[in-house]
Amino acid sequence: MNAAPLHMAGQRLMLDPAGLLAWPSEQLLVAADLHLEKGSSFAAAGRFLPPYDTRETLERLALALRRWKPARLVLLGDSFHDRHGCARLHAADCAALQRMLAGLEVVWVLGNHDPEPPVGLPGIAVAEWRRGPLMFRHIAEPGANFEVSGHYHPKASMPTRAGTVTRPCFLTDARRLLLPAFGAYTGGLEVRDPAIAALFPRGGRAFLLGQDRLFSFPTGPLRGARPPATENAPSLPDGAPVLTQLGGD
Repeated sequence: MNAAPLHMAGQRLMLDPAGLLAWPSEQLLVAADLHLEKGSSFAAAGRFLPPYDTRETLERLALALRRWKPARLVLLGDSFHDRHGCARLHAADCAALQRMLAGLEVVWVLGNHDPEPPVGLPGIAVAEWRRGPLMFRHIAEPGANFEVSGHYHPKASMPTRAGTVTRPCFLTDARRLLLPAFGAYTGGLEVRDPAIAALFPRGGRAFLLGQDRLFSFPTGPLRGARPPATENAPSLPDGAPVLTQLGGD
């Protein structure tokens, strides 16, 4: 994985192509919107999905923990798909989660899907959490400065010479950072949707998740903008932002 550096509030952060944020100087790793047990929640409502989303998400999280070796893990809300998700964890998945969290300082930021602390798992549960100059919360607050959040599952679409590419993404400006959803069964909201655009009226920079690196482009002003066309484009239109491959420093 080739992480990309991001500087905010005088801090050097790293954007991991797996969809996580690392803060090396604080030995901190951040993930948003795991939505564990989404598959079992859908099954209870009669919408049957393969019941492997939790295991896949936890395996990806375990890889990231081995890669970054943090002392602290912050989960930015909607870690479980509903308030009973923790109780539905398969015994093997629960044991795996217990093992990977052992020895870590774990912060469970509460979300709209999981407004109650998980039972039987290590860590503290908070509505929001501050570390140094940065505020970590589930849902971004208009006008906030130096804020890291999730909730919106941002994704972005860009025309390339091979056609339109749509991927989950980080979205940032000088004041805030939105993380993509980390869960295996999570969808995405286009960054030009009014809910996200209102947070970035002057635009920002999107970092699309690639297999092992990020692809970055400026969004331009988002408020009032239309989503890009989804049909295949044989070449970049005049004036279109160019995807920049990022990795390392």
